[in-house]
Amino acid sequence: MRFAAIADVHGNYLALEAVLADIRAHGIADIVNLGDMLSGPLDARRTIDILMKLDAVHVLGNHDRYLLDRPPEKMGSWDRPAHAQLDAAQLDWLRAQPMTRVFRDQVFLCHATPANDEVYWLDTVHPDGTVALSPLDRIEQLARSITQSLILCAHTHLARAVRLRDGRLIVNPGSVGSPGYRDVHPFPHVVEAGTPHARYAILELTDGAWQVTFRHVAYDHEAMAALARRNNQPELANALATGWIAQLSPRSPDGA
Repeated sequence: MRFAAIADVHGNYLALEAVLADIRAHGIADIVNLGDMLSGPLDARRTIDILMKLDAVHVLGNHDRYLLDRPPEKMGSWDRPAHAQLDAAQLDWLRAQPMTRVFRDQVFLCHATPANDEVYWLDTVHPDGTVALSPLDRIEQLARSITQSLILCAHTHLARAVRLRDGRLIVNPGSVGSPGYRDVHPFPHVVEAGTPHARYAILELTDGAWQVTFRHVAYDHEAMAALARRNNQPELANALATGWIAQLSPRSPDGA
């Protein structure tokens, strides 16, 4: 078995197009999508048009749920502009996607954790805002009800793989379309990928063991940064342009 996992597109259709082209270039036909597809100040309509035509397996993310379970006036600054771009048929397509599912009997799919679409799984936020790898005991506790040998999650936008002591593998493929964000739960923190690339993962079952390859794909991230800037999201614009939330100042040639 060989397939690609994408996640956290967040309305970035140019990053999605680049990732799908890279997947095709690797001769991969099967794709799973771990949610948070549309929310953000970019182009939800173009993104969902691509996803609805894609032969892929989808699950909902927390931001996808926010587009469905509350009125626009109760939505956040990333969800309200995305919702305004979507028509009834597109929202119905989104509503038809499950929160979790099993792919080909061997792969468990969820957005964040099996029981909660807002909780980080492989990473923990500390009171000082540091984001670090979660303790193995906590990671395994959240996986205790899952029997599949490969578990895929997303939500943190950070590409990561953790091998459990029983041999199961948990993989977060990273974010296709949002290499940085700021959040306040459970403590104020930022997540930054460090480069503006679109990210996804290739998973392959070889001789009974799962192998993961993380892919970083170049695309016209400056165009998406400009769109975020026009839509009054300067921090996302910085992340799209550089991979960092804060605006980076160029260093002088002598490194000073």
